[in-house]
Amino acid sequence: MEEIINKVANSVLEVFDLEDYYPKGIRTQIDISQWLAEGFLLREKDFREDLKNHDWSQYEDQYVAIHCSTDAIVPAWASILVAIQLVPFAKKIVNGNLEDLEASLYEELLPKIDYSVYQDKPVILKGCSKKPVPTRAYVVAVQHLQQVARSIMYGEACSAVPLFKSKKE
Repeated sequence: MEEIINKVANSVLEVFDLEDYYPKGIRTQIDISQWLAEGFLLREKDFREDLKNHDWSQYEDQYVAIHCSTDAIVPAWASILVAIQLVPFAKKIVNGNLEDLEASLYEELLPKIDYSVYQDKPVILKGCSKKPVPTRAYVVAVQHLQQVARSIMYGEACSAVPLFKSKKE
């Protein structure tokens, strides 16, 4: 009987898995519509009073996305006022949804990674993840990897899609 050899395990491919860099912590969305009359109308006095009475400490050490789930036209200062309330408690605040929050976290951490370990190597940008890794994070990662990697593929070693091959040779 012929021995089965795992060619993927023995290959020189380097796997870059964005999930490895996923920041730990609770993600929360705050929906501004909860403080709008019927979810659509911002009455400044009532809005300010509602914010004043809200328990902001519940967002301690959390990553927070501020958004409005209705089609209300909300002035920019409303999100800013919510952010001001969150500053003493939240780890990070973004205006947008949870995907925007995840993208912002990756955009902050990916430039800090040492990519030299991928120098002149074929790299697989791992595609499947159990955590919510947004496409924007892959776009940021590939900008850094392309500067050092010999080639970049996306997916898994058994079914990778070629994306980039260096012209240095």
